[in-house]
Amino acid sequence: MSSELKLRIDSEVKDAMRARDKQRLGVLRLIMSELKRVEVDERIELDEPRILAILDKMSKQRKDSLGQYQAAGRKDLVDQEAFELDVLKEFMPEPISSAELAELVKAAVTESGATSIREMGKVMGLLKGKVQGRADMGEVGALVKAQLQ
Repeated sequence: MSSELKLRIDSEVKDAMRARDKQRLGVLRLIMSELKRVEVDERIELDEPRILAILDKMSKQRKDSLGQYQAAGRKDLVDQEAFELDVLKEFMPEPISSAELAELVKAAVTESGATSIREMGKVMGLLKGKVQGRADMGEVGALVKAQLQ
């Protein structure tokens, strides 16, 4: 049983092949190969949250590369990374607003009963499933730290 998201990506691969869109097809195949690699390496079938985590990781890599290429003045590579990032974003859920994220952090701190920075892991564990792929986990961690101080 494949996840809906994986089936959607596979369908997009076929559409890109029919449209002869080589650049888009390359990015979509890159996504599919990464999903397949994880499935084979870990001998599992990916579920929706895990696929989102992989797409989130791929997006983060593109953002890092984008910054490095911009600093180096490589417009050709900047354009390619930006294109790949745009394709990845198509499969990610809508980002969480700052206000909504702050509310989720506050609720998770209350729910976990955490009172110090040592209990940050409990709070992050509660939040991870809710915000995966929708918010930068670094930003989430900073908000949690601020709440627990």
